[in-house]
Amino acid sequence: MVLRLGHRPQRDKRVTTHVALVARAFGADGIILTTKDAGIERSVNKVTELWGGPFFIKSGESWRKVIEDWRSNGGSVVHLTMYGLPVEDVLPRLHGKDLLIVVGAEKVPGEIFELADFNVAVTNQPHSEVGALAVMLDKLFYGSKLEKQHLNGKFRIIPSDKWKNVQKVH
Repeated sequence: MVLRLGHRPQRDKRVTTHVALVARAFGADGIILTTKDAGIERSVNKVTELWGGPFFIKSGESWRKVIEDWRSNGGSVVHLTMYGLPVEDVLPRLHGKDLLIVVGAEKVPGEIFELADFNVAVTNQPHSEVGALAVMLDKLFYGSKLEKQHLNGKFRIIPSDKWKNVQKVH
């Protein structure tokens, strides 16, 4: 599961949508946004309807409550931050756990660093949360989601080296 902290609707709409699409494509079960945004919910739900799932999105949720609920159900919290420990060092301790991956938009509250079970850096350089999430999920799933096709979608892509080949699923 992915928790997106602090979505600013006018400024972050495209990036938050990309965070959600990466979460879906790379194997997360869903995404929770702390800011209410019905438009992004509609967009992501439409992608899931057309291209398949399962994947869900909720917005307008309290990050504290999400983290508390996650923990009370035995899950672990991973905060993606360039200030964390290298992903390669932490990765062996993450496999087999039910993870809530926290990615920021605005300045992340310092409390998140304390609440997280793992503060993980994909790199210790400034970068995009979209890229960090993609790398993290790819490493967690050993690259297995790169060829994933959701069979319950209305469309699927047939890989081609020359053109777009989109097949409607009946």
